[in-house]
Amino acid sequence: MRLLTGVALALALTSSTALAATDIKFTLDWKFEGPAAPFFIALDKGYFADEDLNVTIDTGAGSRESIPRVATGTYDMGFGDINALIKVLDDQPDLKVKAVMMAYETPPFAVIGRKSQGVTEDPKSLEGKTLGAPPPDAAFGQWPAFVDVTGIDTSGIKIESVGFPVREPMLAQGQVDAIFGFSFSSVINLKAQGVPEDDISLILMGENGLGLYGNVVITNTDFAEENPEAVKGFLKALTKGYLDAIADPAAAIPYVMKRNEILDEAVEIERLTMAVEGSIATPAVKENGFGGVDVDKLTKSMEYLQGSMGVSATPPAPERVFDASYLPPKEERMLK
Repeated sequence: MRLLTGVALALALTSSTALAATDIKFTLDWKFEGPAAPFFIALDKGYFADEDLNVTIDTGAGSRESIPRVATGTYDMGFGDINALIKVLDDQPDLKVKAVMMAYETPPFAVIGRKSQGVTEDPKSLEGKTLGAPPPDAAFGQWPAFVDVTGIDTSGIKIESVGFPVREPMLAQGQVDAIFGFSFSSVINLKAQGVPEDDISLILMGENGLGLYGNVVITNTDFAEENPEAVKGFLKALTKGYLDAIADPAAAIPYVMKRNEILDEAVEIERLTMAVEGSIATPAVKENGFGGVDVDKLTKSMEYLQGSMGVSATPPAPERVFDASYLPPKEERMLK
């Protein structure tokens, strides 16, 4: 009888623990590729489970598109562009979404061209060229501000609307002279299309006067208010995933390849390494830890967005856009 009672108690406790897990439906910004590795590390290593979370992760359709997915409650949390978030909050102050963790301290926004078609790393080499731009692309969203800070003459530039799947193939085939995109996506994809590395020119917006932030983890505000500990636990677990990926990008890639078997391991290692070195483990992150923001930089970025995205002269307050209260302590966010 005592044995049966003990078994019943153990089963009850197990059932109670299982019921305590909080479901979180999460949307990425893009496909299951190298830069998504930190999320799957946190999932497969049990970091989310350790926080009593049952997390499901779906692919995305662009770093802007994840915002309405989360704002409407279709997803509880997601990964998207903070600049697009600022714009939608400027237009719709009551929208139920906010950022809670910075991932890309320096955005990978870039214009990528081919030297054989007259495009160099000088932004002014884009003058007179045809540029392929997916309308939802976050880099393309910053084109007006980039033009302003670099003084590019756009009178002879033709912008051609293209879809994400054909963006790199069109540049590889010479149908456009340059494209907008994330550096670590488009450069790697061009090489996969057979474009020689020494023919690829990379114009990074962040290295040419446009001081912005990039992708952040966002949450539905109703979900966060109802489940504050779940949001904190998610960010704690994800921080561990990012620190693991930063420490060893090569070891991180198998976690993605389990979900996308058509990936080339060497290509994805290079893609993630580019993301880590250029956007994630930046000098500011090495000094201040992963996940936070500098309020002065965030405020200044909104001035750029007035020119690029039509943000008003009275943009949302920084604390409305980014809520740092869910982040783990700084000592847990320092790079190893």
